[in-house]
Amino acid sequence: MTHRAGFVSFVGRPNVGKSTLMNALVGEKVAITSPKPQTTRRAIRGIVHSPEGQLVVVDTPGVHRPRTLLGERLNDLVAATLGDVDVIAMCFPADEPIGPGDKFINASLDDYPRAKKVAVVTKVDVTSRERVGDQLLAVSQLREWESLIPVSATDGIQLDVLVRELLALMPESPPLYGEETVTEESSTDRIAELVREAALDGVTDELPHSIAVTVDDLVEREDKDLLEIYASVFVERDSQKGIIIGKGGSRLSGIGARARAGIEPLVGKPVYLSLRVKVAKEWQRDPKQLGRLGF
Repeated sequence: MTHRAGFVSFVGRPNVGKSTLMNALVGEKVAITSPKPQTTRRAIRGIVHSPEGQLVVVDTPGVHRPRTLLGERLNDLVAATLGDVDVIAMCFPADEPIGPGDKFINASLDDYPRAKKVAVVTKVDVTSRERVGDQLLAVSQLREWESLIPVSATDGIQLDVLVRELLALMPESPPLYGEETVTEESSTDRIAELVREAALDGVTDELPHSIAVTVDDLVEREDKDLLEIYASVFVERDSQKGIIIGKGGSRLSGIGARARAGIEPLVGKPVYLSLRVKVAKEWQRDPKQLGRLGF
């Protein structure tokens, strides 16, 4: 049997289900998810292993009209990623009409003639069959897609079909990663993202965009089976710092508890997590601070 392997990138507006879909295909949480737009801030690679081949899924930030230097850099990251992949899979949620943002991203796909184009209608579990049918028709009229596939990441609907269709478009190749590899993300990066995911829970307005997390130190305790993690949660204003900490530290304590619940299965041992909240004024617009925070 011919073995195929290659790179596919999921693109689309913020919050169309790209990260959830990648996690479902990989079979493990390698990208954080949140209903907050622009949760994804890096090109995260997840590896899907199949007897027929290997898919390297590159999850990218949602393409949006940038209002900050961070936003510009995230869009540049998407553009650089799309220039290197074999297939671009554009995601459209089944329960939302196609809007100007979708049309803008669809038109921009012409800038990447090397990549084959696939359409994925996500979240088919949250709406009616008639609505899914209408969306499939609307998406089919945007361009000549190599394939058009309705899926549900949460219910596992047609994920096997999606993998099969994507692999068919990949070049013949030996595996690009070992069988045990599910992502290129380091443990430190994944820990930082799990803390940020916990911090995003329940916050509103502009605060989600203002949160960044760094892992400052990891200490393996020699006297007990315990990993000590020291991390910093950055916000842009003093008022935001108070919101993150909460009355009597209650909110920060909840962030720590939720983060530990995700981190401990990842590292395979109990975790002591120390979080400090710091203010980096207007970091989204400051090139030096962006660099220090990994952007």
